[in-house]
Amino acid sequence: MTEEYVVFVGIKPPMAYVMAVLTQFQSGAHEVCLMARGKSITRAVDVAEIVKNRAMPGVKDTKIEIATEHLTAEDGRNINVSTIAITLAKPEA
Repeated sequence: MTEEYVVFVGIKPPMAYVMAVLTQFQSGAHEVCLMARGKSITRAVDVAEIVKNRAMPGVKDTKIEIATEHLTAEDGRNINVSTIAITLAKPEA
C-alpha cells in the first residue's frame, strides 16, 4: 500500500475522515488504510463503520492490524501506545 492511500485519524470529527476516505476512493484508490493510535482508535473504528454502512455500501474491511508502539514521554518515561490499521477495499467492478 502506498502512503498516498493512508488516512491518519486524529482529533477531527469522524465525518472529516469519512470525506478523506471517500475522496481517496473517488480518485482511483482500490484500498484505503485508516491508521490511528491511542484515544483515536475508537474514532477510526467509527469512520470505518460509517464508510461501510452509510457512505459507501459495499466497501469491506479486508485487513485489521493491531500493535503496540513503545514511545518515550517528554518526562523520560517509557510508555506503550496501542495502534490500529484498518484497510478498506472497494468491491471489484
